[in-house]
Parts: sequence; structure tokens; C-alpha cells
Amino acid sequence: MRLFKTKSFAAFADKNRIDDSVLIDAVMRAEKGLIDANLGSNVIKQRIAKQGQGRSSGYRSLIFYKIRGNCFFVSIFEKNDLENISQKTLDNLKKMAKMYKEDHEIVEQHIKQKTLIEIFTNKGKNDEIQ
Repeated sequence: MRLFKTKSFAAFADKNRIDDSVLIDAVMRAEKGLIDANLGSNVIKQRIAKQGQGRSSGYRSLIFYKIRGNCFFVSIFEKNDLENISQKTLDNLKKMAKMYKEDHEIVEQHIKQKTLIEIFTNKGKNDEIQ
């Protein structure tokens, strides 16, 4: 399974010192069935711990989960900034996830334009995430 993060997600993660290993852990928890919230249409919400704190008081990430065998970290916010996303935002995310699912060329374009950044495991590949 390949993992990606959007350019804006990556900027937030860098600013807040969120290591890729934490993102990989979020996907591995989902793979074990530990999904914090299934929002439908391949969109899930996973908690991500703040550095030195637990997940419950940390960040919330929105992920396009298992689209053509890939996962996309598309949005992140702090729990104290936003408890939940609006229905309009969720509807827009679901439409975007559907586009990613139906048209792989869109994903390839985003990778080439560097608006999607691949996340690699310590071994330099994502083969171990099944």
C-alpha cells in the first residue's frame, strides 16, 4: 500500500513536527480495524498524537482510505480548533475521494505536480503496510 499526504497536510505536519512514522502508525491501526471514525465513501478520521501527548488530545486527520490500494492524508486539524468538520466539507471530501477512485490519472498528475507527496517507511518503501 502506498501512502501520500497533500502538500498542505505536509506543511502542517512539518510546522507541528509530526513525523511520518506517526502517519504510518495511523494507517496501521486502521488496517487492524482500529478506525476512529468511518465517514463513508472511503473517508476515515484517525487521531494523531501530539508530540509528548496522547492521541485523544491531539490532531484529527482525514484520510482517503484504500483507494486503489492507496491512502491519502488530505486534512488535519487540532481537536481544540475544530471538533468536527461540516457536512459541506465532508461532502466535498467524498466527491474528491470518488474522483481519486475513478480516475487514477488525477492521482498521477498530483504526484507529478508535487501536490501529493509520498510517505515512505523506514525501509524506504510501503510494501510492509498491507
